[in-house]
Amino acid sequence: MPDEIRTCDSHGFFEGQSCPDCELEGAQVIDGSRRRQLSKFMSGALRHFPDDAGLELDGAGWTPFPSLVNTVESTYGWADRETVDAVVVTDPKGRFERDPGTGGDADRVRAAYGHSVDVSIEDEGGPVPDTLYHGTAPRHLSAILTEGLRPMNRQRVHLSASVETARAVGRRHADDPVVLRIDAAAMDADGHDIAKRGKATYTTDRVSPQYLSKRDG
Repeated sequence: MPDEIRTCDSHGFFEGQSCPDCELEGAQVIDGSRRRQLSKFMSGALRHFPDDAGLELDGAGWTPFPSLVNTVESTYGWADRETVDAVVVTDPKGRFERDPGTGGDADRVRAAYGHSVDVSIEDEGGPVPDTLYHGTAPRHLSAILTEGLRPMNRQRVHLSASVETARAVGRRHADDPVVLRIDAAAMDADGHDIAKRGKATYTTDRVSPQYLSKRDG
C-alpha cells in the first residue's frame, strides 16, 4: 500500500517518514489513506470516466493539468494542486505522466496505461524482458489457457515485469491468485507488439495460448 507523501524543501516529494536524499522529515502533503483515495479517483477519471469527471482527453489521453486539479478540488474539499502533483510524481507504478510544457493549458497530464476509453498512446520503446507475468483468479485459468489473454474491458492486455507485481495484481481478483508466465521473447520473434508503459507494466493486444504457461509456486 502506498505510504504518506511528504515534501522536502531541497528534494521535493517523497514517500515515507524521511527524505531518502537528506534524511530530513519534511512536511506532510497527504496521508496514505487519502493518497490511495485520490490515486484511485484520478486513475478512473483519466482511464475510464473522463466525461463524468468533467475532463476532455485528446487522442493520446492528455488533459490540461489545471483541469484535473479543478476536478479533484471540486470532488474532495481537502485536496489541492500540491496533493494532485504529489500523487502524480510519486506513483509507485508510474500510472501517470505529466508534461509541464510552458504552463497553463500546455501543462498536461494523462494515465500512462489502462484505458477503457478510446485513446492511442505511443510506444515508449526500450527493451522488453524475455519473460513477463500476469496474475489472475484461479477460476479464469482454464479459459485463459484455452483462449489466451484478451483485453476484456480495457484496450490492451496488461503484463508485469515481476512475479511479485503480477501476484499483487491478481490479488485484486482472488485471495489465492495464479501467476502465468508469458514467453515475451517468442511473441517478439513472431512479430507481436509489446510496449512498456509506466515503470514496470507492459501492454499488448492479446496473448495467444501458445505463449502462456502456469507458473508453479
